[in-house]
Amino acid sequence: MKIPTNLKHKPVMVVENYENVDGRQAYSSDAKGLSLGLAQWNERGRVDVSAKVWRHTGEKWSRQSEELPLHRVLDLAILVSRALYYFQDAYRYEKLYDEQNPVVDRVGLQGDAMTIEICTENEKIVEDLQLFQEALSKDGELIGERLRVLARILKEMGY
Repeated sequence: MKIPTNLKHKPVMVVENYENVDGRQAYSSDAKGLSLGLAQWNERGRVDVSAKVWRHTGEKWSRQSEELPLHRVLDLAILVSRALYYFQDAYRYEKLYDEQNPVVDRVGLQGDAMTIEICTENEKIVEDLQLFQEALSKDGELIGERLRVLARILKEMGY
């Protein structure tokens, strides 16, 4: 299925077979493609690049398709990576987190820091942390494969 080029997001680079590699939903995903292109929110004189996940209902392109600025995609990758790293040692805490200090990390970005912390406002945080850890463990092979590919590409780029 071809990603539409007549909408506000203008694809430049595409993955039109994403449904075949979309993790546990591979071959049955509604996420049919990924693209990098010119953002739909561009205004005259301002051009941003965005990433988009293209969803299809089987009949039409879905409004649930998501478009994100590239820095947010990378911020999410940082958050995922930090969460995976955190859960390697979370077993040390009885409730999978330090109740006295729920801050996991502060990642310096643009003169400030992105604070990554356990959501203690969640009334079921202990149960949800266990479920989250189990899901990460279950998907360890899928996530690990993608992290290895990302690490290789970043190394090739000199990072």
